[in-house]
Amino acid sequence: MYEYKVKEILKIYDGDTMTVVIDLGFGVYKTEKIRLSYIDAPEIRGEERTLGLISRDYLRNKIQTAIDNNQEITIKTIKDRKGKYGRYLGEFFIDGVSVNQDMITEGYAEEYK
Repeated sequence: MYEYKVKEILKIYDGDTMTVVIDLGFGVYKTEKIRLSYIDAPEIRGEERTLGLISRDYLRNKIQTAIDNNQEITIKTIKDRKGKYGRYLGEFFIDGVSVNQDMITEGYAEEYK
């Protein structure tokens, strides 16, 4: 498991997937699509669309509030390789508090088993 600072959030697709710019250190940055590990948020397509949009907007608001308040956003990657959909799995933290767990606690995602 590796931990990185998140330099920038480029796009939040839904309640459990986003594209971020990761600070690898020494002035090196990498853009990656990340799937939030251990959670399953409603999809923004199909029957779950309404709940999916609510979940996505909650995550967007949470991240934007952290950015506006200059809070540190970090990610701990779960695997050192991409999953079957070409994304790394990771747990996001805002000032040390798990965003993944917050999504579950607040009812915007379920625990993925």
